[in-house]
Amino acid sequence: MHSRAYILLRRELEQLQRNTNEGVTAFPVSEDLMTWEAQIQGLENSIWEGFVFHLAIDFTPEYNLAPPAVKFLTIPFHPNVDLYTGQPSIDFLNSLDNWNTNYTLSSILLALQVMLSNPILENPVNLEAAQLFIKDESMYRRVIQKLSQPAPVTEGSLVSIEEPQERVRVIKTISFNDYYKTWSEIATSKTTELSKTPSFGDPNFMERYYRWKQQDQQRPKQWKPT
Repeated sequence: MHSRAYILLRRELEQLQRNTNEGVTAFPVSEDLMTWEAQIQGLENSIWEGFVFHLAIDFTPEYNLAPPAVKFLTIPFHPNVDLYTGQPSIDFLNSLDNWNTNYTLSSILLALQVMLSNPILENPVNLEAAQLFIKDESMYRRVIQKLSQPAPVTEGSLVSIEEPQERVRVIKTISFNDYYKTWSEIATSKTTELSKTPSFGDPNFMERYYRWKQQDQQRPKQWKPT
């Protein structure tokens, strides 16, 4: 007899296969459905447009009474993503008190998609990214572009294969020293230029999701570097 978590995840898989959410996809890589891989596309008209992020999601038999463990495999230079582990810092994944059993894998991925373009700066886990974002957002954009590389679209990717000439960007796997070197090189250069398909589970999630998407990218930056 299958566990409660297996039954829930099987249902979520069927729903993911029937529904096409905007720029997110996920699929199990283990027979017991406890291990998944996912992809997230950066939102249109955002700093991350054209980027594709790969993630690993590990569920436990306690799901959905407890959140899964989520980490980016392609780690973005982002205030709310740990540079070393790829773990996103988002309240409902970090704390059982903030977890809601109405959340689904789909809603988790959509929330992370929004987080990428709307970083929470009050308590960043990547201080260098937060500091650069606050001090000089155009420089932050340049660092992101320099740390990325174009990748051809392949079958199964999030970008439609009907547009074979389109290319997406994938973040390089890169060490902190390389981040720092890239940042330093740009900082010392003379150039200064520089996301409605219903979600399941929480009926109010998509309303919040689209409200988040419409927020001004220039949100108040409350965290202040020391």
